[in-house]
Amino acid sequence: MRELLQVRDLKKTFKISAKQQKIQKTKEKIKVAVNHLSFTAYQGEVFGLLGSNGAGKTTTLRMMASLITPDAGDVLVDGTSVVENPNEVRRKIGFLTSELKLEEFFTPNYLFDFFCELHGVEKETARRRKQELFGKFQISDFAEVKVANLSTGMKQKVSLVVSIVHNPDIIIFDEPTNGLDVLTAKVVTDFLLELKAQGKTISLIEKICDRVGVIIDGTMAVCDTLEHLTQEKPLEEKFFDIYAEKAGESYE
Repeated sequence: MRELLQVRDLKKTFKISAKQQKIQKTKEKIKVAVNHLSFTAYQGEVFGLLGSNGAGKTTTLRMMASLITPDAGDVLVDGTSVVENPNEVRRKIGFLTSELKLEEFFTPNYLFDFFCELHGVEKETARRRKQELFGKFQISDFAEVKVANLSTGMKQKVSLVVSIVHNPDIIIFDEPTNGLDVLTAKVVTDFLLELKAQGKTISLIEKICDRVGVIIDGTMAVCDTLEHLTQEKPLEEKFFDIYAEKAGESYE
């Protein structure tokens, strides 16, 4: 299989302020968020990252998306280095994070057109793309409604749509169904499976994965197929077992 996403020995540290040291009850001045992390995602694969809060998942995804620079290591996105050529990487990927906040004054129509122009999408292609995506996610009736007046679910769908206006082959999502109702979450999940069927490579924190990497304290504890990991137990229970084994904690 073709390797479209290669994470190579990534490391990222952050300075801890005096206030944060007090809150976290530590004297350490440096936090190692990601510690020599490596994995590969293949074309047409959904690769998921699992871990507790603070494990390094979101930091990893942000480095993969070229939003922050690693202290060491690199990410190759279809052969392009995040460290050496971040602008080219941004053209190749779609990235959606819970931290993305749409400007509430604008409408879905305006935002879609803006992101298309930003990515250099031709006008006719943008028109067809908007018609397809707005129809699929039932945004058309709200196309001229300001973001401030949209529901939480509709805002999330608009965020997803504008992140993939340029039809990227590699899509990085940070928990795209968080906070959504059951029906909206199913629409998003079904769409991710459609993208997979089209040969897209998707890296996200989700349960529809072909392979799963479990991160503990910024390192890869386990990386295996979802089928193998869940042979004996559901994914949630297996995650607790892995965490207990690697972190020395018991969840019995």
